Amino acid sequence: MRIGVLTGGGDCPGLNAVIRASVRKGVQFYGFEFVGFRDGWKGPLDRMTKPLDVEAVRGILPRGGTILGSSRTNPLKVEGGVERIKENLAAEGVDALIAIGGEDTLGVATVLGDEYGVNVVGVPKTIDNDLNATDYTFGFDTAVHVATEAIDRLHTTAESHSRALIVEVMGRHAGWIALHSGLAGGANVILIPEVTFDIDEVCGWIESRFARGYAPIVVVAEGATPKDGQMEVSSGELDAFGHVRLGGIGERLADEIERRTKKEARTTVLGHTQRGGTPSPFDRWLATRFGLHAIDAVHDGDFGKMVALRGTDIVRVPLAAATATLKTVPMSLYEEAKVFFG
Repeated sequence: MRIGVLTGGGDCPGLNAVIRASVRKGVQFYGFEFVGFRDGWKGPLDRMTKPLDVEAVRGILPRGGTILGSSRTNPLKVEGGVERIKENLAAEGVDALIAIGGEDTLGVATVLGDEYGVNVVGVPKTIDNDLNATDYTFGFDTAVHVATEAIDRLHTTAESHSRALIVEVMGRHAGWIALHSGLAGGANVILIPEVTFDIDEVCGWIESRFARGYAPIVVVAEGATPKDGQMEVSSGELDAFGHVRLGGIGERLADEIERRTKKEARTTVLGHTQRGGTPSPFDRWLATRFGLHAIDAVHDGDFGKMVALRGTDIVRVPLAAATATLKTVPMSLYEEAKVFFG
């Protein structure tokens, strides 16, 4: 068999570990051949390929990013896009495709498999940890480590200058990074997309912290929003998958806090640092296991599935189930964190 591999969406620590594991096991155990498709779905759409063999994956386990490149190309929005992909897969002699990505990438994979008969196996990737049907996605652990280290460092400068410091982390629809790093870093306020916040309440928590002689740290997910009419938070522009480009909640929050409390407030936006660089040991472990099990699914002809972590086991779940709804932070976990607010 000849297997195609692509990585789509935002880059993520651990992508190379998946590629490496799939190729190593596929070649050595099953005698498969591989071809890499460059830049996400743009690769099979425009027949952009990269040689992929055991030699090509040597030394990439600890590397961040992806040797195949990535993009947010949505072939379902391109006229004749699906037909072009099917033609190019046939021209490359590809019998099956391993798609490594998040909600959008795997959403396209689901449509190609269910509606157009493409043999696809999915691997869940997102630092946001918001893909359903898997306990964790690789990349999340690394992002939490980066965010927690930043919060630890910001505590000392906040105390030195008696300022409120706002740390904006990634999380468009789900606040997993904010919740985990905020709790681990000892934040005084954590704001997530799942719960609209009251800016007056936030300022009350901040003033309470200052009143006790401490400087507050606020961790806010990029998708967090205030109650209606309190603040303007998005630019309104859309990307290729219809997502609103978010408009800098951290800066707006700092402006409101400073205006209402008369205390200095500064924002640190961690941005792409959360998903760049070397993956954590846990993410390398998880991504490697996902790659090994993905190639097993291909060997078994078990297409239309995604590999997923359940406890410590890797299982296979329908792609459609994995992408139907997002996994968001339950209120019970957020209520636990609120013990430390203020």
